[in-house]
Amino acid sequence: MSSPARVRADACPGVFATHDAADGPLARVRLPGGGVTADRLRALASCAEDLGDGDVHLTSRANVQLRGVRRPGLAGRLIEAGLLPSPSHERVRNVLASPLSGVRGGLADVRGLSAALDRALCARPELAELPGRFLFGFDDGRGDVAGTDVCWRAIGPTTGVVLLAGADSGWLVSRDDAVSALLTVAETFARTRGSAWRIGELADPSKLLPDGPREAPQLLPTRIDPTVGRIRRDDGGEAVGVAPRFGQLTAAQLRTLADFGDAVVTPWRSVLLPGGADVERLHAAGLSTDPATAELSACIGAPGCAKSLADVRADAATLVADGELVHVSGCARRCGRPSGAHRDVVAEPGGYRVDGRWTPASELADALARKGPS
Repeated sequence: MSSPARVRADACPGVFATHDAADGPLARVRLPGGGVTADRLRALASCAEDLGDGDVHLTSRANVQLRGVRRPGLAGRLIEAGLLPSPSHERVRNVLASPLSGVRGGLADVRGLSAALDRALCARPELAELPGRFLFGFDDGRGDVAGTDVCWRAIGPTTGVVLLAGADSGWLVSRDDAVSALLTVAETFARTRGSAWRIGELADPSKLLPDGPREAPQLLPTRIDPTVGRIRRDDGGEAVGVAPRFGQLTAAQLRTLADFGDAVVTPWRSVLLPGGADVERLHAAGLSTDPATAELSACIGAPGCAKSLADVRADAATLVADGELVHVSGCARRCGRPSGAHRDVVAEPGGYRVDGRWTPASELADALARKGPS
């Protein structure tokens, strides 16, 4: 489809360009591929505690946000921690990677590709002009992060195909050349995008590809494997995934996670500890390892967002998703909604719209239990 007319600038928040939310400035910190070391988890905890509202909020792009950042000094502390390697590129370091890659399943190990792309991206001044919504991806073959702007998706241990806006382009690329291939597409998009923010807005995304032979495009399957709970690793060990309620972690909880080593933030607002963890200690810290906790998500809602028509987290606190993914939004913008299939619950004046039917907030649980459109 063609690009829509843009009447405002790209306002994706970052560290220098924060979003003025109702509860104070919101800063988004990019974690390319979701990977974060234990030391950086502790640094984020200290930043939230000293400069923000005390919590760290996970996003659907495997990044983190700090809310209520009213005191100065955040950028300097993030630079010192290695979380802000290029101030000019901070809003374009958007990279997803299959969180379980190298841990369990997958056709190829994509670990390390996100960091390599991040370094190369930051070394190209012209790519600092990419829109803040542009998203790179490295998919290990299961299809869990395939729906990005440009993605290398494995079709074997050392070979993959480049996807454009989630569709197979037919361009086969080795794992060794994956980073350069994605950057080639991004550079062409940056030069030719006009007013488009995403590749899917272009009339013909294939024009972003270099000349060369192509395979026939295929419809590739998608599988999202659980990232919460005890997870048996391919090497026989155990990883552990936690699902913070609504993706919100206190500084103390973040430090508890850091005690178990490096982590991977997932696009489903969970945190994977590849090296395992003491589950009882996690539970004592208020961290759930129950996959059902990850089935329910919600935007920040009122009073944190002035546009929200309801305190959605209070209304959603007692809901049970019952085996399906549910996202509760405070307005029609649907901030933070999952990219995959989910039930869409949107606040309207006096209540919520569930499966196309209006219901008062007091009957929200019953509306979800009806299972399907009316």
